[in-house]
Formats: sequence, structure tokens, C-alpha cells
Amino acid sequence: MCSQKQIAEQIAKQLLTIEAVKLNVKHPFTWASGLRAPIYCDNRKVLAYPTVRTFMKKCLVEAIQENFSEVEGIAGVAVAGIPQGALVAEALQLPFLYVRSKPKGHGLENSIEGALKRRQKIVVLEDLISTGGSSLQVCKTLQEADAKVLGVMAIFSYGLLIATKNFQAAGIPLFCLSNYSVLIQQAEAQGYFDQATLQSLRKWQKDPASWEHTVE
Repeated sequence: MCSQKQIAEQIAKQLLTIEAVKLNVKHPFTWASGLRAPIYCDNRKVLAYPTVRTFMKKCLVEAIQENFSEVEGIAGVAVAGIPQGALVAEALQLPFLYVRSKPKGHGLENSIEGALKRRQKIVVLEDLISTGGSSLQVCKTLQEADAKVLGVMAIFSYGLLIATKNFQAAGIPLFCLSNYSVLIQQAEAQGYFDQATLQSLRKWQKDPASWEHTVE
């Protein structure tokens, strides 16, 4: 079994190899939270590569078994957490459901799709953690439906301090297979970016709000 460090490095390498990482320092990406960033990790691309997809599923399954052994169901965050969540639930032979950010505007107007039992122990599966807002909203929705949320498991985290604070404030454990710092280390080792770009990427992580005001 690989160590957590080895898994983080391997996943970072895979994300770079399949070009799931998008970079634009001059024209930053705008996240749903409103934050601007020079980097965007599109984990949806993982689904197009069976070997990568299977490796990440295996790592997620092992991490859930190790950290959340009491799990009784997997909940995917709509929409990006749905495919990986379904794969993981199948591998663990557990019920799967998914949660929208807001109720559907027609039909049953559900926020939660699937069968959720009272006090069921749920692990929320997300593809990517930025500020943690969407994942924590899903946790809140599940808790309001009388589920017991054991924690959130994600493929990748940008490693922002605000996300750490948000999860700590909510009392929800967070586990991520890989993260921004490891990704940047791997990118540097493999010569993906020049030094000026790497410096800008590191500066952004330290203070995203200030960084966005320095972009030309």
C-alpha cells in the first residue's frame, strides 16, 4: 500500500499528465465563490481516462475505509461529485445518493436524490475543495434531513486557509487525496511552468484576495 505522500504525488502527476490543470496568470479563472485564481483543476477529465479513474477510485475507497469505517452510504456533491461518488459506492457496495446545491425547481423539488435513512452515517464525496462552501452546504442539507455526516472526502484541495477554517467551524472532518502544494512541487519538478509563473502560483495560495489585485 502506498503512503499518503506517495498517493498525493501520484495523483498530482496524473492530473498534470491528462491536462486537468488549467493555468492562466494574466486572465485568472473566477470561481463560484467569486474568488479569482490563476489555476483551475478540472477533475471531470479524470473520467475520460480509465486507468486514472480506476486508480483514484481505489485510493478514495481505501481512504474511506481507513478514516470512516462506520460509513453506511456515500453522497455525491452535484454535479462533479456524482460520478466518482457512484463509482466509490459501487466498490464499497454501499447505497449512493447525491445532493443538489438547492432544491429542484419542479417535480418533487428534492435537494437529496436517493434513499436516505434516519441517522444514516454518510460520507460526502467531492471532486475538488476550494473554499469548502458547496461541500459544507451539502453536509448541512444532509444533517437537516437527519443524516449523520461522518466527513468529506475529496480528490484534490487548493489548500486554502479559508477552507480549513470553514470545515473546522462546521466540525466536519475533511480528507483530500492530493493538494495544491504537492501539485506545484510536481509541476516544478517536471518543468511544466517557468519560475515567474511558479512564484505567482505560490503567492496566490498564501493570500488569494491580495493576489487578485496585483494581476495585470
